[in-house]
Amino acid sequence: METILTLQQNTAIILPENGLAEKLQQAEKEKRPLVIKLGFDPTAPDLHLGHAVVLKKLRQFQDLGHQVVILVGSFTARIGDPTGKNKSRKPLTAKEVQHNAATYLDQLSKIIDTAKAQIVFNDTWLEQLSFSEVIRLLSNVTLAQLMHRNDFNKRYTENIPIALHELVYPILQGFDSVHIKADIEMGGTDQLFNCTMGRQLQEHFGLDPQIVVCMPLLKGLDGKEKMSKSLNNTIGLIDTPDEMFGKTMSMPDNLIEEFLDLVTDFSSTEKEELRMQLAEGANPMNIKKIIARNIISQYHDPAAAQAADNFFSTQFQSKDATEKVFVPVDISKISKENDAFPLVDLCNHIKQDETRSAIKRLIESGAVEVNHEKITEQQARITLAKGTKIKIGKRTFYELQ
Repeated sequence: METILTLQQNTAIILPENGLAEKLQQAEKEKRPLVIKLGFDPTAPDLHLGHAVVLKKLRQFQDLGHQVVILVGSFTARIGDPTGKNKSRKPLTAKEVQHNAATYLDQLSKIIDTAKAQIVFNDTWLEQLSFSEVIRLLSNVTLAQLMHRNDFNKRYTENIPIALHELVYPILQGFDSVHIKADIEMGGTDQLFNCTMGRQLQEHFGLDPQIVVCMPLLKGLDGKEKMSKSLNNTIGLIDTPDEMFGKTMSMPDNLIEEFLDLVTDFSSTEKEELRMQLAEGANPMNIKKIIARNIISQYHDPAAAQAADNFFSTQFQSKDATEKVFVPVDISKISKENDAFPLVDLCNHIKQDETRSAIKRLIESGAVEVNHEKITEQQARITLAKGTKIKIGKRTFYELQ
C-alpha cells in the first residue's frame, strides 16, 4: 500500500484509475519487472525542471526494481509533435536529432540511473516499416478518434491547417508502445492523448494495454505558460548554480507552492512546514531562497548552493558597489582605447540582448551608472578607459578592460 501511495504522489492522471495497483500486482505474480516507457523527441538540446517532474517519478519506479525504457523519438522528431501547438511544428533534420539526443541522454544521468535504463531509438523499427505496413497500421485508427485530441479539434474549428503527417504522429507513438511491450507509459498531461493511443494499439495487437501515468505540467518562470525552452521561461538542469539561484528568485510568488511540490526533494513534513510559514506571513523571498538552495543541491551540491546564495546576496541585494562582481568587457571589441563613445551606443554594445529603445529607457530613468555616478543623457560621451565601471539596470555590472 505504501508503495502505491508513493508512486501516486504528485501524479495528475492515472488511466485507468486502478491500473497502477493492478500492474504492480501482475508484476509481483509474474515475478518480473514492469516495463516503464518514457518517450521524448530531442527537439532542443537542454532539459529543464519541467522534464525533471516526470524523470523523478521514473526514478521512483527504477528504485523499486522496474525496467525503465527511455525511448528517443529519433524518427518522430523528424515529423514534429504538434501537442499544445496551434500550428505545425518544424520537423528536425537527422543531424539535429542526433546532436540533441546525445545531449539529452547525458543530462538524464542527473536524475535516473542511465546504466540500468534501456535506451532505444524509434527509427530502428519505424524506418523498417513498408508502405503497406504503414497503411495497415493507420487503418486501426479513425479520423474521428484523432479529432478528439484538443489541439487538432481546436485548429479544425478555427480553420487552421492540419497537415496529414501531424495526424500520423500519435499513431506512431502508440506503435512504439506495441514494439517495446510497455506496461506503463509516462508523460506530462499534454501527452494523455498520445499515450492512450498506445493502449488502443496494444489491444489491437493482442497485448495487455499499458496504463498511463501523467504528471502535471510545471509552470515556467513567467507564472503562466508551462515551462518550455521556446518560451524562455525555464531553469535548465545544466544551468550554473548562480543561474539556477537567480532564476528561482525571479519567479512570481504564486509559483512557490507549485515549486515546493514538484521541484524540491523536501520531505512531506518539510514542505508542510514551509507552507505554514508562508500562510503565517513569512517573506516569500526567504522561502524562494530555501527552494533555490534545494534545487542547486540536487543538480550540483550543497556547497555550490550556499555559494550561489552568497553571490546573489552580494550581487543583487547588497547596496555596497565595491562588493559587486563586474563582468569584463574587452574595449578592443568596441573601439580604440581613449575614444569617446555615446553612452547609449556603449550600453548597446555591452548588453546586446537588450533593444536600443530599452537601453534608452534605462538611461533616462537613471538606471545607468558610470563609475558609480548616474548619467541620464543618452548622448553623453564616455571615454573608453580600462577600469571604467558601468552599471546597467539593477543587476548587471561591467568593467572595461
